Amino acid sequence: MRPSFLPRLVNGPFDDPGLFIPFLLEKRAIIFDLGDIYSLSTRDILKISHVFISHTHIDHFIGFDRLLRLFLGREQQLYLYGPQGFLKNVEGKLAGYSWNLVKHYSNLFALNVTEVHPDHMITRNYICQNRFIPDSEDINHPFNGLLHKEPALSVSAEILDHSIPCLGFTIEERFHINIMKERVAVLGLEIGPWLNEFKQALYNNIDPDSKFEVRYGGQSSCTKKFILGDLAKRIALLTPGQKISYVVDAGYSKSNVKKIIKIAKNADHLFIEAAFLEKDKDIAEKKCHLTAWQAGSIAGKAGVKQVTPFHFSPRYKGLGDLLEKEAMDGYNRHIIM
Repeated sequence: MRPSFLPRLVNGPFDDPGLFIPFLLEKRAIIFDLGDIYSLSTRDILKISHVFISHTHIDHFIGFDRLLRLFLGREQQLYLYGPQGFLKNVEGKLAGYSWNLVKHYSNLFALNVTEVHPDHMITRNYICQNRFIPDSEDINHPFNGLLHKEPALSVSAEILDHSIPCLGFTIEERFHINIMKERVAVLGLEIGPWLNEFKQALYNNIDPDSKFEVRYGGQSSCTKKFILGDLAKRIALLTPGQKISYVVDAGYSKSNVKKIIKIAKNADHLFIEAAFLEKDKDIAEKKCHLTAWQAGSIAGKAGVKQVTPFHFSPRYKGLGDLLEKEAMDGYNRHIIM
């Protein structure tokens, strides 16, 4: 059964952090952090609909300029989320350029930017043709851990301490819809875009007794009509949804550990920073980072199914295997299933 989320680190474990998550059978993706993103193709970058920034240290946010450059002039609403101070950081980036010609652009490109505080969020909208000057009053809404929700999935966050606020993220699928291809073929249908419409109908709780029309066959288009609930029983198997968590730049404190375990609990895959070896834990503490052992032990206590340590300090260049081994030792020692 193929997963819906296909996460991959943008760069190697010693390079700028970022987790690119395209969606199966969709021309869409989200991204956690925007370090150097030149390894991503233009096609992949243009799939991104939502950007979640842990904090705005340069190695986590330098890629914003490339993202902005590629989206300029396109019909797109791009959603960005970040910690306290994020609105000022984004506006600082935008203020670094002259926008006197964008009023002539025909396509509407806008940034919808949300800043996360402990108990509330602030959202501003920046329209390209208006030279990215906020076009209305701020929108304030409560923050209870949830950043974004749609019928099929949600993205949540915890505010961690890195001597500045730093967000840890989780994307979670409501439930997973497994399409049984052989049964699709038995019905004389082809795999195609109609399956996305079918899945959305299930996620949106459409009346199972309603009619559902399947169009397939490309240019020689064919159409068949089904009852939604009957079609679901014949070609779909519903299983628990996928969960991916991402944690970077957090000191090893009781509060941070508790929050990381909470957000990553039982995740299918946790991507977690492992900046230092345990022998250098004093340096890690001073710099508000995790050691590989600490990262692995947190992953084990959270009961995650798979853990990928990354964001290694450059002082260990050529010794990445030691960091990976230490993280896995910590994980295996503390795993709770």
